[in-house]
Amino acid sequence: MKAYNLRQPARGLVFHSDRGSQYTSKQFGKLLSSYGIRASMGDVGAYWDNAVVERFFGSLKHDWIFKVAQPTREFMKQDVTAYMKYYNLERLHSANGDLSPVEFEHSQLKVSNLG
Repeated sequence: MKAYNLRQPARGLVFHSDRGSQYTSKQFGKLLSSYGIRASMGDVGAYWDNAVVERFFGSLKHDWIFKVAQPTREFMKQDVTAYMKYYNLERLHSANGDLSPVEFEHSQLKVSNLG
């Protein structure tokens, strides 16, 4: 909901995920439908099918969570939020030509004349 409200995508956006119970639930399906978002799911056990998210969670664990003590659940929530901001706004990604994801997205919008 936070991502939807922040980005306000056009109807028809595709939300791709694995087949975790949180994504296959009727409640989540209704939520996506209410936003005009279409669900897409990979095959069972096909981690490569959602490689971008798998990479993010790998980086989160190995670059951040395992290196910083997480004394409480609330601390961890705040810490993960801080990492997500860092990952998207500052961390350089070689797959993006050493740009952050936000910088890369902006560069693509300029090239496509959409931004």
